Amino acid sequence: MTLFEAAEVPAEHHGPHGPTERVRLVVAYDGTAYHGFAINAGVRTVGGTLAAALGTVLGQDVELTCAGRTDKGVHARAQVVTFDVERGRFDAVGLLRSVNKMCGPSIAVTDAAVVPDDFDARFSATARRYRYRIVNRPAPDPFQAHLAWHVAEPLHLPSLQLACDPFIGEHDFAAFCRRPKRRDGEPASLVRRVTAAAWTDEGGGDLRFEIEASSFCHQMVRSVVGTMVDAGRGRLHAGDLLDIIRSGDRNRAGDLAPPQGLTLWTVRYDGWSSGG
Repeated sequence: MTLFEAAEVPAEHHGPHGPTERVRLVVAYDGTAYHGFAINAGVRTVGGTLAAALGTVLGQDVELTCAGRTDKGVHARAQVVTFDVERGRFDAVGLLRSVNKMCGPSIAVTDAAVVPDDFDARFSATARRYRYRIVNRPAPDPFQAHLAWHVAEPLHLPSLQLACDPFIGEHDFAAFCRRPKRRDGEPASLVRRVTAAAWTDEGGGDLRFEIEASSFCHQMVRSVVGTMVDAGRGRLHAGDLLDIIRSGDRNRAGDLAPPQGLTLWTVRYDGWSSGG
């Protein structure tokens, strides 16, 4: 059994005893081989693999909170994770060395620090930024196949750029999200504030889209990208997008862009961000 495989095997640990301290990790991962971040019995997930490795290193069970629960096949450059550990067990240098040996190269902890007890990876975040990559040329690129969406049909960059404008600001993104389950009989709000959205031509047919918001609905970024690509293909006009947003009708938006092009790029907090 390899160290990587061992990291996924549950061990007999128990939670912390006595006083605890909160630890914040910055985690990068290639999500290709994982069924998302959230722990899910019976399948390999980033959170499950990471929690098992941390449990082995720390000698106690850990309950992870993450800034963004990425889906199957989605990556992260600077995911933020918090958990509580019994005081005296945490050693940043030793933890990074041991966990990365067990989980690398597909999962890497790039930073570890003790933070105030009220810091929460999810609820303390003020913004998340995602990046989506497209290879837009006739032939696919084998070296980017797990990190980008290959679109052979030429995309009109000015149309993609114009398609960004309707998304800026606060909107109900029901047309671009998988509806969450109701809680206490009340539907969850799908209103989100997008503060930045832009396409960049990196040359040679490599296109990059970045979007930042206070938070995102489930599958929102992939739905937005898929709809924008329809605009880039000429199937939609930029002016159509505001009508789609206002409709709240998921059937009017485009298909989901594939997961492999999407990366959680950075998470922002008051006075600190995970990845610049």
